Amino acid sequence: MVDVERRASLLYIPKAGFPRMFENYVPIVEFDGELVEFALWDTAGQEEYNRLRPLSYPETDVILICFAVDYPASLVNVQDKWLPEILHFCEGVPYLLVGLKTDLRNDAQALSLLSAQGIRPTTTEQGMSLAKEIGANRYIECSAKTGENVHGVFQAALEEACGRRRKGKLRAKCLLL
Repeated sequence: MVDVERRASLLYIPKAGFPRMFENYVPIVEFDGELVEFALWDTAGQEEYNRLRPLSYPETDVILICFAVDYPASLVNVQDKWLPEILHFCEGVPYLLVGLKTDLRNDAQALSLLSAQGIRPTTTEQGMSLAKEIGANRYIECSAKTGENVHGVFQAALEEACGRRRKGKLRAKCLLL
């Protein structure tokens, strides 16, 4: 195994949308023909953690800013909460915008509940537009429920982290937030 670590801390994963089975998880994955440790850190988004959360940011190499496509408030939080925080504490660290719970775009019950509130799920185009607006390196979507593109999210994060490493911007360990 190559002596390289990938650390990931995920910013805001809606409780109902993505299983919170771990706060820190370190799987060994294959990337570019090498086995690497890929450390995932899930940071708490609640207000009472606002002062503690930045302690997890040092040495982070990639940030995943997640929102639920069926919960417009989480999309608003991307700009109002998460972007200012990462720009302040993680200057120069690349970030990806990740749309979660994409399976609900085609779920009749979820669509009915959203319609009753006068809202619709965030579209892929809206996500891509916001990613461009906030300067995200990429926009990517997945569904934890169906498993659709979950691997793709982490693959994209590894590519961003390794891309920085190839450009000489990383040390031997690589962290993803």
